[in-house]
Amino acid sequence: MKFRFYLFIVIIVSLYSENLKSQDGFELGGWIGMSNYFGDLNTTFNLSKPGLSAGVNYRLLFNDRLAYKASLSFGSVRGDDNDSSNPFEHDRNLSFRSPIYDLTNQFEFNFLPYIHGTSTDYFTPYIAVGLSIFYYNPTAEIDGKKYNLREYGTEGQALGEEYFQFSSGLITGGGIKWDINHKLSVNIEASYRFIFTDYLDDVSTVYPNIGELRSIRGEEGVMLSDRSGIPGFAIQGKQRGNSRDSDKYSFFSASLMYYFGKLDCPEVNRFSFK
Repeated sequence: MKFRFYLFIVIIVSLYSENLKSQDGFELGGWIGMSNYFGDLNTTFNLSKPGLSAGVNYRLLFNDRLAYKASLSFGSVRGDDNDSSNPFEHDRNLSFRSPIYDLTNQFEFNFLPYIHGTSTDYFTPYIAVGLSIFYYNPTAEIDGKKYNLREYGTEGQALGEEYFQFSSGLITGGGIKWDINHKLSVNIEASYRFIFTDYLDDVSTVYPNIGELRSIRGEEGVMLSDRSGIPGFAIQGKQRGNSRDSDKYSFFSASLMYYFGKLDCPEVNRFSFK
């Protein structure tokens, strides 16, 4: 499905590749918005508890339809089984928070011609596809103490074999751009990341052998692995997460962009008098 979507984008861009107006220049700007997480601790795509996010953008304009954008962003995501109506998830009682430091590279296609400095081509919806590289670090706070969950091998990871804290993901998204004057524009964008890790929330596979976990990670490791408080809940091999479906996160942003480049002079009216 993801491959077909990307192929569709390539076909659309190819169809519009002719007769495009060039536009020399680039844009710089910043954005603020919200970030959301979707995964084992948010299986219903609940959007009620977003995190704050912000970043800076650089956009290179190829022509009036195509552009490349790089963004350096920070976001905060969270998930909590107490928000779930699923009995198993509620009893599991896991939770996490994680910062996300995200480097995005994406290509954008404008549905309408978009040229700075014109009185007609100053607005367009657009779609975007790309790749992100990001850093994450899931934590949990219990009785006022904050724990870096990766350090405790909550699913039985051996010492030195903990999941990597950098990963990447495919980006799909879209939004609208419009000029508020010849140099400044406002962008509203929603983007979604299909990431290549299932440990953004520290939850993926099954409960480990509690005795082995205790011997390697201590009592804190056992406590962080099984927070249900239900005797016999976390037996070895019992499902703790769903490893068949990787985690995801999204950004919703409002950005202000400044254009650096040539502004075309308006055409002279053909009925003007000398």
